[in-house]
Amino acid sequence: MNILKNITRSMTVMLIILAGAQSCLEKYPGDALPEDAAMQSLSDAEQSLIGMYASFKSSALYSGYLTYLPDIQADLAYAVDGFSNIHGDIWQWNIRTTNEEVEAVYASLYTIIGQCNFFLDKVGKLRASLVDDNEIEHLDSWTGEVYCARALAYSELIKCYCKAYPLTGEPSSPDSKGDDAQAELELGVMLRDSYYKEEIARRSNLKESWDFVLRDLEKAETMIMEDDDAYNAIWFTRAAAHAIHARVALYMGNWDDAVKYSTMVIENSKAGFRLADANVTYTTDENNRPLSYYQYMWTNDSSFEVIWKVGFNINSYGGALGRIFLNFTNDYRYFYPDYVPATWAINLYGNSDLRASAFFSSESTGYDHGLTWPLLVKYYGNRSFISQAKIYHVSMPKVLRLSEQYLIRAEARCHQRNFGGAQADLSTLRKARMNAGGNIGVNEKNWLDVISDERVRELYMEGFRLNDLKRWGRGFERKPQTSSLAQGSSLKVEAGDYRFVWPIPNHEIESPGTALEQNPGYMGL
Repeated sequence: MNILKNITRSMTVMLIILAGAQSCLEKYPGDALPEDAAMQSLSDAEQSLIGMYASFKSSALYSGYLTYLPDIQADLAYAVDGFSNIHGDIWQWNIRTTNEEVEAVYASLYTIIGQCNFFLDKVGKLRASLVDDNEIEHLDSWTGEVYCARALAYSELIKCYCKAYPLTGEPSSPDSKGDDAQAELELGVMLRDSYYKEEIARRSNLKESWDFVLRDLEKAETMIMEDDDAYNAIWFTRAAAHAIHARVALYMGNWDDAVKYSTMVIENSKAGFRLADANVTYTTDENNRPLSYYQYMWTNDSSFEVIWKVGFNINSYGGALGRIFLNFTNDYRYFYPDYVPATWAINLYGNSDLRASAFFSSESTGYDHGLTWPLLVKYYGNRSFISQAKIYHVSMPKVLRLSEQYLIRAEARCHQRNFGGAQADLSTLRKARMNAGGNIGVNEKNWLDVISDERVRELYMEGFRLNDLKRWGRGFERKPQTSSLAQGSSLKVEAGDYRFVWPIPNHEIESPGTALEQNPGYMGL
């Protein structure tokens, strides 16, 4: 059965608990809100909204597959000899239409879209029944949050399951820009704007798909109350909508809008965003060692830099992002990583780059071959979860961060031939991450390499690499490193390989009454 027809018609009831700078999601008594009783009151609408937020905790999304699989599939990590074979097909580029991870991401994103559509179908009648202006204002703002959520979910579907937006020139040329006419000829995603409307499942074109996202973002930017803008938020704010808008504009080759919306976030004085400084001590850890603001963002999941994160607490959390990189819980003595960082990526960090010590720690593993390697400890786990309940490797996904906005603006400015502005953005970011220097030169010849390297340094294992290579028209080559798995360690992937685009799950293609087209290259797989 098609996923949108198979979405459960009930909403998980959750309660948002806000406590100072820390926020979380916690289960509320009862486990479902029946469809016929839903959205009868403002309280019902709030419960439906919170249920939507709860779905973002899925381990198929930001607390798992959607965050690390694109980077593992690309060139940022190596499978270790003796690993558990988790995600082995993805790493070896043996990607098929029945791959369970590909299916899970697809299903989880459409589940959120279904919840959003349910809310939007119901909200008009509820709004008409309200007479209090304050209640109407709050309902309208919540509706804006739903539009923002749907836009984000669709943007991730397009990023994973569609080709990159075509450009009028070579991606390496600063003069290239989005080619809307060509985008109308490329496959997009299946678009749905209603929970109840019966439609034949078919894919829109790529331009229509991205335009749908933009329309949702424009509604969100209008409806969400500006006074709700805040750093470290677990709800969608107007600033979050602007941040997504900047990202989408970059992906569509609309450099002017990418600069416009990223600037709106960077200069948002209401929210108080600022880069987490790796040079300034904020507190101490459990061993009384100093923790910088930057380190604290990763150890405790809280920062002025975070625009939107998925909120967890010890009773309600998603997947364990760090498990496959550490597996410390196998015996609580040794690490048994399934994947370790690629040597070339580690070498990008200079001696003065403080991101390296926040992300990596050289440790001996428990494998028979005794591999000692800089392991990824970025997702070792929220320290309060570990101390309170021995919950390891669970970190709150920080989906939208200020640093990405600087990277977006820098790249877009290069396409505007404003290399000085791009250099200023990158230098501002780097100075917050380094204990010396930080300035970096950007010019017409080196701009793409500089942008590429800085995105790896800043966004390592946050799910951007595969799409970056795809939209830049770049391939990659793996060469064996110490104790890496033989199958997949010697791999050369050319630019434009069809597997940069994930397949539509086979059961969706074969569902009766659908007219979904499969992505090129996957027929019969």
